[in-house]
Amino acid sequence: MGTKKIIKALLLGDVIGDGGSRALFVALPQLIRDSRADIVIVNGENAADGFGISESIALQFFSLGVDVITSGNHIWQKSEITNFLNRDKRLLRPANYAPQAPGKGDVIIEKQGFKFGVINLQGRHQMAPIDCPFKVGSNLVDKIRKETPIILVDFHAENEQEKEALGLYFDGKVTAVVGTHTHVQTADEKILAKGTSYITDLGLCGPTEGVIGSDAQIAIDRQLTQLPLRSKVAQGPAQLQGVFITIDASNGKSLSIKRVSEKLGV
Repeated sequence: MGTKKIIKALLLGDVIGDGGSRALFVALPQLIRDSRADIVIVNGENAADGFGISESIALQFFSLGVDVITSGNHIWQKSEITNFLNRDKRLLRPANYAPQAPGKGDVIIEKQGFKFGVINLQGRHQMAPIDCPFKVGSNLVDKIRKETPIILVDFHAENEQEKEALGLYFDGKVTAVVGTHTHVQTADEKILAKGTSYITDLGLCGPTEGVIGSDAQIAIDRQLTQLPLRSKVAQGPAQLQGVFITIDASNGKSLSIKRVSEKLGV
């Protein structure tokens, strides 16, 4: 697999609307250079006006240095993305949707002489009753480990217990389990007993002044009235949030995990 022993991964949280895309455009190339990341994974399911992602946005992310875009329950919001999911293996949908659903939930990317497995899963607590992420994920891990021990899992889920349980379930079998979906970066990053990096939520790439990336006044009005008001992406300065992981390439175990949180003036 080459002579390099230590490799690096940058994983960023949910990109929210134009603000998140703008933050990636302004800051990601330099962040990749500074961190010397060998692979970059971004959750892009909210990149198009806060709901879904378009082909043009996905291609823009790839041009900035993103290697794999993961997603979640909002991946289906833009009907145009269906064909792109089937055409481009770098855009993932959660693997535990039905096999008949467009696209795939896993991919192996080869860079710098190393193979990186990426798996996208979705939780079931307070979310759609899709297939079991533990069972589906376990089958994918067994398949990918035949080619590489370096496996990065994006678990797009609402419930903290479900996320922690999956992290421990995969401890020693994958390189990292990182949570997405809640848009609030947690401070529980750690390396589990058997060498798997874990964080409950990566946070968000998008507006800093809002409610999980959405317009604050609409969010407040929704709470006051309990009406199903449609969210809008907040305006104002943006941030990038996620984690930076160093990995032992020989066995896929994590050596360190560090939170990334950069506020930008864009």
